[in-house]
Amino acid sequence: MKLLTALFSTIFLLMTNTNLIAQGFDWQGHRGCRGLLPENTIPAFLKALEFPQVTTLELDLAVSKDGKLIVSHEPWMSEGICSNPDGTPVPKAAAMDLKIIGMTYEEIKRYDCGSRGNARFPQQQPMPTHKPSLEDVVLAVRQYCEAEKRPMPRFNIEIKSHPQMDGTFTPQVDVFAKLVVAELARLKISELSCVQSFDGRALQAVKKLAPDLTLALLVENKDGFEQNLQLLGFQPNIYSGYYKLLRKRDMKAMHKQGIKVIPWTVNDQKSMKKLRRWKVDGIITDYPNLIAEIEK
Repeated sequence: MKLLTALFSTIFLLMTNTNLIAQGFDWQGHRGCRGLLPENTIPAFLKALEFPQVTTLELDLAVSKDGKLIVSHEPWMSEGICSNPDGTPVPKAAAMDLKIIGMTYEEIKRYDCGSRGNARFPQQQPMPTHKPSLEDVVLAVRQYCEAEKRPMPRFNIEIKSHPQMDGTFTPQVDVFAKLVVAELARLKISELSCVQSFDGRALQAVKKLAPDLTLALLVENKDGFEQNLQLLGFQPNIYSGYYKLLRKRDMKAMHKQGIKVIPWTVNDQKSMKKLRRWKVDGIITDYPNLIAEIEK
């Protein structure tokens, strides 16, 4: 009986969340809520879920020595936020030598990437925490949502790949894509996930492996959406450009082609309100605490 109750509860949450995504605006918590808690950590993701308007958790992936997908913006231990196992700050000269791909998950967890805070985000509350695996994030989020009777969020998952990092900081891009597609399926979140990347190769590889997965092209250039799509070679579900480079006429053109537009990373209310007036499909932000005021 308990098993049936849990099953029906999960189905209800998934149905509720699907309707929310289909009908509503997609507010995404960038790296959880980087403006409030240490980025890409379980506390930050759970904090983002305290804001009911948040429908998607945005995060980045690297790969560990033992083949686990690790939630991290850099594929190394950043000198800006991480401390060595002995508590000393990671020095800049050593940071890029501390490759995630060269450590097991157990070794990665010995590095504290939260206690020092982040000088760029003075509101961020420091706390001891580590870079988690994608599996641990999903399990924590699922447990939180079940306990709080909250719909499961979507996951906007960035493959952090680049030709210059292939084989040194990350696996070859096709291997990276296979790991991501397989893990999303294993964790049963494929239908709740979007895979995003600045690297067109990664999106091309994912599309070959899983044609039905939602894909987003990340952009930070002035080349224009037509040229960027031409280089990608297919039409993604979402075009996710830096918000300061987004032009309203381009957004309208993309909408006509059935492409959603979700700019990143928008951290002030004035810009959020302008983009809402433009009728973008979502906004990625470090500060989900600002959303309630925008949605009044």
